[in-house]
Amino acid sequence: MSETLSTFSLKPGDAAPDFNLPAPDGSHHSLEQVAGSAGLLVVFACNHCPYVVHLGNILGDLGREFASKGIGTVGISSNDIENYPQDRPELMAEFARENAWDFPYLYDASQEVAKAYGAACTPDFFLFDGERRLFYAGQLDETRPRSGNEPDGSDMRAAVAAMLNGDEPIINPRPSSGCNIKWIPGNEPKYFG
Repeated sequence: MSETLSTFSLKPGDAAPDFNLPAPDGSHHSLEQVAGSAGLLVVFACNHCPYVVHLGNILGDLGREFASKGIGTVGISSNDIENYPQDRPELMAEFARENAWDFPYLYDASQEVAKAYGAACTPDFFLFDGERRLFYAGQLDETRPRSGNEPDGSDMRAAVAAMLNGDEPIINPRPSSGCNIKWIPGNEPKYFG
């Protein structure tokens, strides 16, 4: 299991790139449909990455917690499903159910949404304010798979509290870490090294 760190192509204050992506049930969801009045958490995820599996349950809990504060959550899988069939959309629905994700979990088949966000790993987190401007891009918390510690979402909870309090964005947050996004061969972004 090799660890990849996020590249943070988006900077604080940048607008959230738009999207309209399908869920496994065939319904489509746009940026505006999934955003809450106070903000939006975009999570690049997949089904098989041990880092995502490690955070799966708490992401469901945080999605509900943040929804009560007016912040929407959306999961997006951009992985190459031909070479990584365990990330197929029908298995995405099962993964979301197992982790009690009440938020949409969408499939980015072209990988263009991941590129627009500068997503590099799964999971990769982007928190936007009510005006859809980036407030925080960083880790959910300090825990890692096999660390022996249960995830608590402390870094993301602190970022949400700061955003809702009207504070300035956190300077140099610790980047997300996880498995690299599985790019379709020949479709790797320029920032992927």
